[in-house]
Amino acid sequence: LRLWDLAAGKTMVTLMHHKKSVRALAIHPTEYSFASSSAGGNNIKKWKCPKGAFVHNFSSHNAITNMLSVNAEGVFFSGGDNGTLMFWDYNTGTPFQNLDDVPQPSSLEVEAGIFCLTFDMTRIWLITGGTDKTIKVG
Repeated sequence: LRLWDLAAGKTMVTLMHHKKSVRALAIHPTEYSFASSSAGGNNIKKWKCPKGAFVHNFSSHNAITNMLSVNAEGVFFSGGDNGTLMFWDYNTGTPFQNLDDVPQPSSLEVEAGIFCLTFDMTRIWLITGGTDKTIKVG
């Protein structure tokens, strides 16, 4: 991960805490912080801006997390390549719910992966896109 000074056009900080490639970033809408995930399970981290100070890990999502999202109320989501969706307390890193995506009836079991997720403009509804070619709102 690199934090950039766009005006100067150079890297301010390089964060070397992930052991594998970074797959997703989520910026908190009101707090000056962000989260990142990388390939491999249990690899989601929270950082404080502007210097990239490490805050804590989000542990227990045993999947490659391809997508992250956080809302202003501090509800944090991670979506995995195996179809798992985890709900976390953004401030503490504590998971409080997990769901398994169910692929469409005509899809293969390996098509349960979640490849994108975001909140709508109200920041209440979560929208996911899956490998089974579906978009789900809930």
